[in-house]
Amino acid sequence: MGRINNPWSQGLLSLSLGLSLTLSFAPFNYPITFLSLCAFLVLLLRTSMPLRISFLFGLGWFGAGISWVHVSIAQFGGVPLIVSILMMLVLVSYLALFVMGFGKFVHWIQYRFGLLAFIATAPIAWSAMEYFRSVILTGFPWLSLGYSQLHTPFAYLAPVIGETGLTTVMLMLSSCVAVIIHSRIQSMLHQTVSQPSVTRFAYGGIVAILVLGSSAVMYFKPIDTGAQPKTFSVGLVQGNIEQSMRWLPELDRPIMDKYLNMSQGLWQNDLVIWPEAAIPKLESEAQLFLHQLDQQAFYTNTGLITGIVNYDMGKNEILNQLISLGKKDNNLKQPQYYYNHNNRFAKHHLLPIGEFIPFENWLRGLAPIFDLPMSSFTRGQYVQDNLVANSINLLPAICFEIVFPRQIHANITPDTHAIITVSNDAWFGDSHGPHQHMQIAQMRALEFGLPVLRVTNNGITGIIDHRGRIQSQLPQFESGMLIDEVTINTNNTLYRRFGDIINVIMCFIWMALFIGFSMVTRNS
Repeated sequence: MGRINNPWSQGLLSLSLGLSLTLSFAPFNYPITFLSLCAFLVLLLRTSMPLRISFLFGLGWFGAGISWVHVSIAQFGGVPLIVSILMMLVLVSYLALFVMGFGKFVHWIQYRFGLLAFIATAPIAWSAMEYFRSVILTGFPWLSLGYSQLHTPFAYLAPVIGETGLTTVMLMLSSCVAVIIHSRIQSMLHQTVSQPSVTRFAYGGIVAILVLGSSAVMYFKPIDTGAQPKTFSVGLVQGNIEQSMRWLPELDRPIMDKYLNMSQGLWQNDLVIWPEAAIPKLESEAQLFLHQLDQQAFYTNTGLITGIVNYDMGKNEILNQLISLGKKDNNLKQPQYYYNHNNRFAKHHLLPIGEFIPFENWLRGLAPIFDLPMSSFTRGQYVQDNLVANSINLLPAICFEIVFPRQIHANITPDTHAIITVSNDAWFGDSHGPHQHMQIAQMRALEFGLPVLRVTNNGITGIIDHRGRIQSQLPQFESGMLIDEVTINTNNTLYRRFGDIINVIMCFIWMALFIGFSMVTRNS
């Protein structure tokens, strides 16, 4: 037991626990999140160095979890290996700072106000940490703990409280268990006598969460909107274009022809979707091709959605966009497309380094990675109209925008039929990044009760039903077409209606329970 109190042992154990969290996410999906999290919180309760312990936990968590980012830096960044490793270390250390802030705060709370206050504030502090991680420098909320519960019984809570709420519930349970274990260790070492009130509250908190969680699953049924069920057929195209070839001018036409040829057997579907920036020319320079494509889709009664980059010379803006071509609805009497028509979506959450350069005046020119093609995009509006194709209303999310549930919630309308997310994961090779990306899309489908159509350049392209289950998918690193029927869910979910408000209320109730229990204990 004395070895656990050794600072070096604590540091190594904390780093290892953070590293182990990667195994709880796709493609591994081992159910170890609670074990790792509880052990980390016990360490936090017992350590005299909360900053070091928390930072090392975060370093392991993100160092292994987003190691796929290094693939893009090393292969396409144009920098020596040692420089790419240092850049990766800077990114992981930045993310670990959020965990360090959490650890320092809750450790101070425990030291100043006791274990009950630790139980009360840890879930709220973690939620605050995740919020700031999702907004600073446009946000990078990857590997939030709730995603690891997609294949566990806790997933049944996602349509009620969302992934953010799942993370909060995990912290509630873990903080209670950690305090119980810590109190037992203290008693075994005869350092202090554990306070019955603390352990009673911890056990009571666990029971309350499990009872209320079960009640939520049983009684909060999907909300019937009264709409009639509807299905539509869709064809998804995965071009499998190598990243090094996508922006070579001499390959523009061969790439466009490849997508066009692959789509020839798909025009019988209601909807055809190409991936992010599938057309490797600026929209203004691809007008002839776009008009031909628009007419082809229109006269076959098909709606087509494709990614394309648009440089708006009037506004001096470059936008990563999705545009809708072909049949918009039954009222359309002729092809709809013209340059800058309004049936389009511009990416709002831009990827740091890849699509915009933080501190651009300082970093531009330092290394090739800061001068990648298409790395100066303009942000689209936070709230935009749904895309409409063949009378199907689609909520778009380009690439890692699918990891922002608040943005999805802000753009849902009563008429939204499905979520469409397009990406180009060729940046990340044969890593676990694309699998995590798919897992995130599955969580969005489960939260909002909407099917998700995910189309990528080289995988993982697939269709996810409204319960978050993969209905069909294409193999990675192969050219292919996926044809399937999509059923529109006519029921609503509580999370779709209220979003993160439920999580905020849940945190207030948790704090109120702590205050009430403290007052009763003090008066008894």
